[in-house]
Amino acid sequence: MTGARSRTLPARGLRFLLARRRVLLRLAVWSALETGQTFLIGYGPARALDAGFLRGRPDVGLAWLAVTGLGVLLGAYGTARVYAAVAALVEPLRDRLVERVVSRGVRTGDAGSLSGLTQQVEIARDTFAGLVMVSRSFVFTAAGALAGLFALAPPLLLVVGPPLAAGVVLFAATLRPLARRQEAFLVADEALAGHLGTVCPGLRDITATGAEARIAAATGERVEAELRAARALARWGVLRVASLAIGGQLPIVLLLATAPWLLAQGVTTGALVGALAYVTQSLLPALRNLVHGLGTSGSRLTVVLRRLTGDSGVVAGRETPTHTRPDDATTGRRTRLPGKPGGPFLQGARRGAQDRPTAHADADPPGRNAVPARAGSPAAPPPALSLTSVTFAYGPASTPVVDGLDLTLAPGTHLAVVGPSGAGKSTLTALVAGLLAPDRGTITVGGHTVPGPEAAAARVLIPQEAYVFDGTLAENLAYLRPDPVPEEDMLAAAEAVGLAPLADRLGGLGARVDPATLSAGERQLVALTRAFLSYAPLALLDEATCHLDPETEERAERAFAARPGGTLVVVAHRISSARRADRVLVMDGRSTAYGGHEELLRSSAPYRDLVGSWTPVPCRRRSEPALTLGDADRVDAVAGPGLAGDGRHVVAHGPVGQVQAPGDLRDGGSLGREG
Repeated sequence: MTGARSRTLPARGLRFLLARRRVLLRLAVWSALETGQTFLIGYGPARALDAGFLRGRPDVGLAWLAVTGLGVLLGAYGTARVYAAVAALVEPLRDRLVERVVSRGVRTGDAGSLSGLTQQVEIARDTFAGLVMVSRSFVFTAAGALAGLFALAPPLLLVVGPPLAAGVVLFAATLRPLARRQEAFLVADEALAGHLGTVCPGLRDITATGAEARIAAATGERVEAELRAARALARWGVLRVASLAIGGQLPIVLLLATAPWLLAQGVTTGALVGALAYVTQSLLPALRNLVHGLGTSGSRLTVVLRRLTGDSGVVAGRETPTHTRPDDATTGRRTRLPGKPGGPFLQGARRGAQDRPTAHADADPPGRNAVPARAGSPAAPPPALSLTSVTFAYGPASTPVVDGLDLTLAPGTHLAVVGPSGAGKSTLTALVAGLLAPDRGTITVGGHTVPGPEAAAARVLIPQEAYVFDGTLAENLAYLRPDPVPEEDMLAAAEAVGLAPLADRLGGLGARVDPATLSAGERQLVALTRAFLSYAPLALLDEATCHLDPETEERAERAFAARPGGTLVVVAHRISSARRADRVLVMDGRSTAYGGHEELLRSSAPYRDLVGSWTPVPCRRRSEPALTLGDADRVDAVAGPGLAGDGRHVVAHGPVGQVQAPGDLRDGGSLGREG
């Protein structure tokens, strides 16, 4: 098939040229002036020396030099006219390519048509024009130089002609292999670029899932493939340089080496100087332009034309858009996931089957910036999470976001991390997940150092923006499990997390999921259930429930907290998350506090500011809303006494006069980007 395609493209090119015979004739006529110019460049100085200056007749010598100058002017005029003829040859090619690209784009909905119109057609046009110019220039320049050598002295052709012919033949023999290597290099480069375009947007999730080694191996394979293609191209490039040395530079050496023999054969001094002028001023530059132009641009033109005309397996220089799942990226196998491109990788990695720890122990109470671990027996399981003197800053001159933090969580602990924006909550989860490396200190997950494959297998990160891929709901939910997941397990997980209503609405576990039709909260439910089914004992919820209503959020958090041996770390954005947690870590950018909800209300002023504090005031009369909405039915949007709320709702535990709005926990501090 490849050979047929290779034959099709030259045949099309030949038909294209034959249909424009008049243009080719006009191009040849104007190029003939360059032949005269080249002829005079060597013949004129030779006659000026032999018939003029060496015989004491400077007037004759100057006359021949004047003729040579006139020939150069005529050649320049012909070259200027050549550009118009080349344009008449090139522009129809561009028009035909544009018509073909537009026709295919309209007919097939080809997404690569824009690239074809804006870039590839212009590459073909400019490259074709350059090839016409260098090929035409070499042919007519060589004809003029060889004619001049014969006119000066036929023995000169015996010295210059054979190496010139050998260099051209060697170069011609490398054209097809060079084109194949050039195309192989471009394909390898496109494969690497496409792979990196898939991997780079998902670097956070790759690190979070512990897939660094597998993704690095897959990327390394593509890099090695491109390196092999580049080396093969370079090896053939050496032959191209050799052809230039043989055809353009060896004649100079031979002319100088055979000068005594040439003079003995009756070759005059002027003729020898003219021969050197032909080689150095005409043949060598023309051959150099041909080798570099046709060798590189010719291969590029072949590749581009194959793609634009559909003679290549890759249409219009692009691959069919695909989404790559993490495991596919490691093996080089692309799984077709039609849908929205550019999404990050899944939150988690396929876990190997492992025993889940069953011990539950509370972490000990706090220090100011340290959380000591309870001393246990040697047989006690390792901490689910341990941070020792961890410090991290986003730059050498930046204030540390996390500064000397010590934290130990026993298996089964439910921790809520709270604090104003920029306090370092998300930075903390990124450090635990291995997305960031601490400047100082160590982090372990399940006794394994972070980063590392063992630690990666022991935790799953669910970020705020959940990723759902095209496929069935069951495929999305079971993705983090290496083994088949029984349907009853998926249904139980969906019921526990709160996904069951969405699953019923979609049509069950076998229904296909279109991520574009799901809301942000629904995507979060899918990602949460996927993580719930994974074998990772440590779950990191980095505001992974921010798009859920309070009731659904509570259900999901309680489900994770109840997993056998499971440890839960939640970056909380509602007061209720902190109330439900066993322990709360308060981060305010200056210090940390650790303890239970009620304990921190008494001991931590920053936590009281986040939750919302109030001071009772005397109530002399029946409380009324501070602002009346003027509703005719006296129904006002203010909570009444005894109501308890959450999030951005009004919270009241006494008279309305004591009402305070605790707000979102993210609004309790200074504004800024969350760490």
